[in-house]
Amino acid sequence: MPTTALTHRVRVLAAPGDRHAEILTPAALDFVGKLAAAFGARRLDLMKERRRQALRLAGGAPLDFSPATAAVRADPSWRVAPPAPGLTDRRVEITGPPDRRMAVHALNSGAHVWMADFEDATAPTWENVVGGQLVLLDAIERRIDFTGEDGKEYRLADRDRLATIVVRPRGWHLVEEHLEFDGAPVPASLVDFGLYFFHCARRQIDAGHGPYFYLPKLENRYEARLWNDVFLLAQELLGIPRGTVRATVLIETITAAFEMEEILHELREHSSGLNAGRWDYLFSLIKTFGHRTDFLLPDRAKVTMTAPFMRAYTELLVRTCHKRGAHAIGGMAAQVPSKDPVAHEAALAKVRLDKEREAEDGFDGSWVAHPGLVPVCREVFDGVLGDLPDQIHRTRDDVEVTPADLLSVRRISGPPTREGMRTNIAVALGYFAAWMRGQGAVALDGLMEDAATAEIARVQIWQWVRHRLIDRETVVGLLEEELDALGAAYPWAPVEEVRTLFERNALSGELPLFFTPDAYARHLVRHAEPRS
Repeated sequence: MPTTALTHRVRVLAAPGDRHAEILTPAALDFVGKLAAAFGARRLDLMKERRRQALRLAGGAPLDFSPATAAVRADPSWRVAPPAPGLTDRRVEITGPPDRRMAVHALNSGAHVWMADFEDATAPTWENVVGGQLVLLDAIERRIDFTGEDGKEYRLADRDRLATIVVRPRGWHLVEEHLEFDGAPVPASLVDFGLYFFHCARRQIDAGHGPYFYLPKLENRYEARLWNDVFLLAQELLGIPRGTVRATVLIETITAAFEMEEILHELREHSSGLNAGRWDYLFSLIKTFGHRTDFLLPDRAKVTMTAPFMRAYTELLVRTCHKRGAHAIGGMAAQVPSKDPVAHEAALAKVRLDKEREAEDGFDGSWVAHPGLVPVCREVFDGVLGDLPDQIHRTRDDVEVTPADLLSVRRISGPPTREGMRTNIAVALGYFAAWMRGQGAVALDGLMEDAATAEIARVQIWQWVRHRLIDRETVVGLLEEELDALGAAYPWAPVEEVRTLFERNALSGELPLFFTPDAYARHLVRHAEPRS
């Protein structure tokens, strides 16, 4: 892999911010530039292949386990790397954006892992991107303590009680418009990964852990291979031993579900397992097959993890991970604890049932979105794991999953309800408004919503309109009502921009692959961020 000196520097196309110089040092930018030089063209090729694959599937090509990699799946000898320090026990993981308040709460929560999320839970304003890097640096240096506006002090607990930090960079499909290399925006994945790795990898090793990552939105083994090569070059450039990096891959696209073993194989010396990214998985399913009538989904609330196709996906994930000595991490519990005792108990009961199913199925841990859910998740997994750090010994050889099992959506198909339509519209609008304001995770009706749930909401509306399960006029009527409610509840909300974003991403003839690039471009124009 190339390690030659750069011929073009990375340029920062934004005005300096408070303490930005601590992150955007010449050496750090040079490091990001080396990654962009080595992998930028290959990333573009893989994005083109994503589009070609989408067109093939839309044209009726079957989705199946690849015969080209049958030998990898059949070979019983290979395993992923053993668990790294701080990742041995992962029974409770908490997720959230890398802001200062969240960092203290997450690290102190009692969870084993904090997934610091630059992707679905972060609106990628330049301040959020650089500020998030500063938060991680400060957390590792133990200078994250602060006093809130109410005078309450927030301080880190003793180091041995803190959650292990795992960073989720943005997906391969996104770029960072505020950094330019060789006249083009730098891939956002390489920005988030590169800045954190440059500043914090050695610090994390010295603290007894290491540079650990969650990898989002992968669609195939080639995208995993690209990440593995990024890790190899990054370790080489900074003189860090090969294999120090660990990465957990979110299986949150339907195509990746057919290549789980291949993805583990590509990353095996850097792998720390797979995660069932169930909300994005549903989004991917609709985005990939939404033009077909046999993939019509009912209201989001009715698509539970007990649906046959979701059971097939999660059981295959556990079997695949444990076959290869890897951790299998369960999905998000998005409930937000309520001050209403009845609502609070109802929310905890839902979380408990969800985590009991995961623990009984063989998962080694699971995600929560709020510190208040850590105790119930821990209690459930404690009851199954006891003193063991995982249940990798449960190889789930009883599980047999076919392509038809993964695609058996029609078994839960049903018409949408008016309440389901309204909920999807309200969630999309509320999230779009918060995202445009710079907030990537927002509590709506008792759930912590992020980009994944907003994506499900808008693609379901698109799918229902396309197949005439609802008419456009009904959607527009509900849209106007919910926009009025949004403006009344949040006077700051950019109602007209939110309307346009919804119409373009939920009511257009062709379904945009993601709403985030459109929203990002609108945010840049709206704020007209000054450039140096």
